[in-house]
Amino acid sequence: MAGDRGLSGPHLARILGAWRSARPGYVALAAGVRLLVLDGRLPLRTRLPGERELAAALGVSRTTVAAAYAALRDEGFLTSRRGAGSWTSLPADRRAVPAGIEAPPEADVIDMSAAATAAPEGALHRALAGAVAELPRHLPGTGYGAVGLPALRAAIAARLGARGAPTAPEQVLVTAGAQHALALLLRVLAGPGDRVLVDHPTYPNALDAIRAAGARPVPVALAPDGWDLAMLEATLRQAAPRLAYVIADHHNPTGLTLGAADRERAVALARATRTPLVVDETMAELTLDPGADPPAPVAAHDPAGEAVVTIGSASKAFWAGLRIGWIRASPTLVGRLALARATLDLGSPIVEQLVATELLADAEPVLALQRSALRGRRDALDAALGAALPRWRFAVPAGGLSLWVELDAPHSSALAAVADRHGVRVAAGPRFGVDGAFERFVRLPYNLPEPLLGAAVERLAVAWRAVAGNVPAGAPEPALVA
Repeated sequence: MAGDRGLSGPHLARILGAWRSARPGYVALAAGVRLLVLDGRLPLRTRLPGERELAAALGVSRTTVAAAYAALRDEGFLTSRRGAGSWTSLPADRRAVPAGIEAPPEADVIDMSAAATAAPEGALHRALAGAVAELPRHLPGTGYGAVGLPALRAAIAARLGARGAPTAPEQVLVTAGAQHALALLLRVLAGPGDRVLVDHPTYPNALDAIRAAGARPVPVALAPDGWDLAMLEATLRQAAPRLAYVIADHHNPTGLTLGAADRERAVALARATRTPLVVDETMAELTLDPGADPPAPVAAHDPAGEAVVTIGSASKAFWAGLRIGWIRASPTLVGRLALARATLDLGSPIVEQLVATELLADAEPVLALQRSALRGRRDALDAALGAALPRWRFAVPAGGLSLWVELDAPHSSALAAVADRHGVRVAAGPRFGVDGAFERFVRLPYNLPEPLLGAAVERLAVAWRAVAGNVPAGAPEPALVA
């Protein structure tokens, strides 16, 4: 087995936190490491420190560490090779999904699997009318354009500049959404067999795009309070990824936001390791708490776009049906992307580009309405979960579109299957991770009207009781970390 990166004893001790309990030391230590693996905070194929090193860092005997490592190997959470060390792994998933519940008709299912907003009707209608009025100017041409309409490129550049990242229109390439932008970047910057660093957890479709390009995602776990910059640096240096993909603003699914100082450090690491830092900003405009002052874009620390490549989109802030996104990069990379695009498509639709231009021209009133609606829905979902499922834990994010909820037992996949039969569709935690992580988590968007969110939580509570009642007798309870 080959590890992507190694972990020092002090680093593992820090992320273990308060692992000691009333149980024997080796049992408690094994439980702590196991929980880190299951929660995705300790990625698979990570080489653990040697027994002596970890014992010194934790202040325990080497015998305790050796017994914990042996227990983890027996359970399938650790794979060792003599003379080479031990790497984290994951046992086969043997959970059974409870059966016998009839699926409701599709029309009766409340879909909480997508984190996207409905269209702002009045504003979208006005933008569409403006786009139709502008369309005749473009009809004499072919309608093709690999980099996008000049007016839209200028509007995107102006919006980025207003947020703190001065941008020239020549640094912008218009795409058919953020997913198309990432696929295009992977085509140009990575290839089969290459490694791509990702947050862990991360956006599922990004993982799919990386795999579709023949590359391999290399996860760097997020801590409950943010990014682990030490692990990010170790992975950049040891795994040598071709690019790094991070969601720095209202992270999907956790809701975390990378702080200003950490943004600067991440850019410095990208420069030092010559690794393009691809920053997904699709949630950046959705800061919900009044008075919150979001950090300047990561690109503010790299005005020329030599180290940082930004992906943006109208999908989350306005409407996903527009299928308009963009890439901010150096003019040189924009040119390379435009040449490569011909193998995917010949340009974004003109009418949709014109609509996006109209929306961006007066974005703040529309965004204010979107944020206000989402804030009310977020708070409604928070209250409903607290009443119906009080043992589920989550932090209320300052922005974005979803809650990242920690269940009180590691059965997210079973919950997703049973919930669908009870009339609510959710995305299980492992969908957001690599190699089966995050069985203790589920993502719950708050993009639906408040009555639907309340009904969805009621159905989830019934489904969770069905799942909990089918846990096999004698199954180990998850270790609790203080």
